[in-house]
Amino acid sequence: MSFAIELLGITKHYPGVVANDHVTIQIRDGEIHGLIGENGAGKSTIMNILYGMVKPDEGVIRLFERETEISSPMDAINQGIGMVHQHFMLMPDETVLRNIILGRAPKKGLAIDENGASREISEIMDKYGLSIDLKAKVSQISVGEKQRVEIIKALYRKVKILILDEPTAVLTPAETDALLDIMRKLKSQGCTIVFITHKLKEVMAVTDRITVMRKGIVTGAGDTAEMNVPKLSGMIVGREVKTEVPMKEFDPSEKVLELTNLNISGRPGRMPVHYMNLSVRRGEIVGIAGVEGNGQSDLVEAIAGLIPIDSGSIRLCGGEIGKDGVRGRRQKGLGHVPEDRLKTGVARECSIGENLILNHYYTAPFSRHGIFNHKKITEFAEELCRRFLVKTPDSTYALSTLSGGNMQKVVFAREFEASPELLIASQPTRGVDIGAIEYIHGKIAELRDSGKGILLVSAELDEILALSDRIVIMYEGEIVAQFMRGEADEYEIGEYMLGAKRQEVQSEG
Repeated sequence: MSFAIELLGITKHYPGVVANDHVTIQIRDGEIHGLIGENGAGKSTIMNILYGMVKPDEGVIRLFERETEISSPMDAINQGIGMVHQHFMLMPDETVLRNIILGRAPKKGLAIDENGASREISEIMDKYGLSIDLKAKVSQISVGEKQRVEIIKALYRKVKILILDEPTAVLTPAETDALLDIMRKLKSQGCTIVFITHKLKEVMAVTDRITVMRKGIVTGAGDTAEMNVPKLSGMIVGREVKTEVPMKEFDPSEKVLELTNLNISGRPGRMPVHYMNLSVRRGEIVGIAGVEGNGQSDLVEAIAGLIPIDSGSIRLCGGEIGKDGVRGRRQKGLGHVPEDRLKTGVARECSIGENLILNHYYTAPFSRHGIFNHKKITEFAEELCRRFLVKTPDSTYALSTLSGGNMQKVVFAREFEASPELLIASQPTRGVDIGAIEYIHGKIAELRDSGKGILLVSAELDEILALSDRIVIMYEGEIVAQFMRGEADEYEIGEYMLGAKRQEVQSEG
């Protein structure tokens, strides 16, 4: 079988880091090829080289048996390569249609032929089962629909090779299943797909072959049929990964969070929250399960102080905080790992160290009379990077130089270090590798065992089941069921998540 892609001896250096060290990857024509590895292993770097976003220091690229140079994304597109990035590159205030045709808009005279483009795109959507409202603004559609827009955009440019960088990191289980079906359909139409992911179940389910990277080199490659999850885990992190999270016996005490009759208005594309009654006790992890868009995001943002509530009460450590600002809530013991790290979790252009002190940049020893003490900030940041396994040569680098998973570790390190009385962990392991998931889960368990409360929101049902002492299920802005650890499996919980079942009494916990 011929190769669609050959990356031969690719090397890329950054200051203090060898991102790719003589990497060779060969991908067959018409296959789905999994590319997996730890955060910072070099996966995204080598795909950015293939897409023309990064220039290699050494090495050769061959496409369909011919050596080539790719100097820009436009050059890559012209050679039949498309890429869907982990963080979508869409204009939120423009329509889906205009986002798709940007850079390749058909003309009718001097005007853009939107009707002609709409017909062509509709044919693509029918062919691949990618339905979406072309007239909707991107800001009004779901995360899964945004990803479809990115895929349609690539197909509209007639790509033969499609790179998907962490495509399921922000998707619900149902959206993930739909994406895997789309990938299979694209393959059946002759498209070659590179699937970059941390989720081993998915890579085992959909790929033909797998390449594993660690610390900038290839540590293994082979047919998916010859792989299994333990074998891949060992190749990724170089050791056996523990999937069970050790925790002390469940022994909760007083309530650290108490929500009473909480109401939050719906926003465009968001579900309102109705009369929410919920508590979290010290020494307890309460997991919220639900299909994305059923009120979990607004509930978390309301508790954190990012959006107002209409009515009801939010009590933290016995005191009302419903009218406090974000800083006031943090000073009273609230920590928050947000679901969208780029939007509300980090300042990308600031340094790693500056991001690590965002909770208390205005206090000693980090500042005095409004002037930063950079030595203290660096000392603090270097220690946190070491403790929380953030892979960076220097904490003074801009946060934007980190991989998505390492950015997530920075957010988690900042929130955990503050030792909050209540930690809201919303999608805490989104986009991080299997080794980092093991570490973050251990830290959440450590916080719980120390007598703190944790409110966990995750689209990963395996994560909810592994960590939660108590599971509540949200559907259409309400709690529709509650289970203690071990009382229900993922299939029963799934029925409640989809609204097929409902317990009679909404429980407060």
